[in-house]
Amino acid sequence: MTATEILQRLVGFATVSRDSNLALIEWIEAWLDDHGVEHWRIESDDSRKANLLARIGPAVEGGVVLSGHTDVVPVDGQPWSSDPFVLRDGNDGRLYGRGTCDMKGFIACALAEVPRWVTMTLERPLWLAFSYDEEVGCVGAPRMIERLMADHPRPSTVIVGEPTLMQPVVAQKGATNLRTTVTGREAHSSQVYQGVSAIHVAARLVTKIEDVMRELKAEGRVDEAFNVVHSSLHVGRIEGGTAINIMARQCTFEWEIRHLPSDEIEELRGRVDAYAAELEAEMQRTAPETGIVTEALNVTVPALADRDNDEVLGLCRALLGSEVEASAVAYATEAGQFQRQGLSTLICGPGSISQAHQPDEYIECEQLAAGERFMTALGERLSTRSTA
Repeated sequence: MTATEILQRLVGFATVSRDSNLALIEWIEAWLDDHGVEHWRIESDDSRKANLLARIGPAVEGGVVLSGHTDVVPVDGQPWSSDPFVLRDGNDGRLYGRGTCDMKGFIACALAEVPRWVTMTLERPLWLAFSYDEEVGCVGAPRMIERLMADHPRPSTVIVGEPTLMQPVVAQKGATNLRTTVTGREAHSSQVYQGVSAIHVAARLVTKIEDVMRELKAEGRVDEAFNVVHSSLHVGRIEGGTAINIMARQCTFEWEIRHLPSDEIEELRGRVDAYAAELEAEMQRTAPETGIVTEALNVTVPALADRDNDEVLGLCRALLGSEVEASAVAYATEAGQFQRQGLSTLICGPGSISQAHQPDEYIECEQLAAGERFMTALGERLSTRSTA
């Protein structure tokens, strides 16, 4: 099967993060079984989802991991021109469907090369590492990485195949999602000193969150490799109150911190938490039962730092051409989770991130072909002695 044919199968599985990905995993397992490839399933706690590890080549150290996530974002409310879970050839050099670029295109390119890889004498193994629930906070990958490192020969390099137009990305920001709940005291809106408006307090805290970004920039905490040069803090959702003439008892907002590799998430959140403590003390002087609570919605997705990556960057340049430029991105991936295990890691895959999460998501046919060429060259590279 070609990469396009495999992509058609993969897109057909509606692996939105809120749903199971097991049907897709079972299809990949059958494909690997057909070619005699050993593989291991690492399930979620509720067994509704699974990661998949597979090894092509010898059980020795120094292998290359090809990492991709199997889940996709929802299509609800998006104006698609066709069924998002049926791959459509637009006859315009593009293949349309949810997940085509993010990131089933990369997975398809890897799986299409399996029949060739198994016929080669690889001196170092190729690992396939396909995860669940990346889109909701890189939830699935850590237990897969733990199993890889504990039960198998240690690999040396990791390529995370998020869409980068087949250009190596050596740094990304980390990401933390949070929810803050402000609890005030209800009162008639004409009696503003009897109550504590949760909405008014939340508004002051939301403004502080934006102010922290300005503080970081003013302090010179920037990295020009990123298109947003500082750590960013953003409030994406807010809800509160019951009526226009009632001082709101509760207001909840959800926000995120995307931190530079050089920043510490604890210090950034600490600035917001310190101001929240000031506001809470002020509230409780009027109404002791009031308060502010912030909870993390995910384990922080670690940043990918531009360090210790000479080996994997050299490998990619050998496969893509020595003149390719490395860059940094603001979005989060599983790459930092691999790097934390001491593995030489970067991000490189077919398609453009500008198409991800959009209605009528697509991948350029030429990008898919570039991904196929990359996989072919990778197998050839590992079948000969190399220090890359």
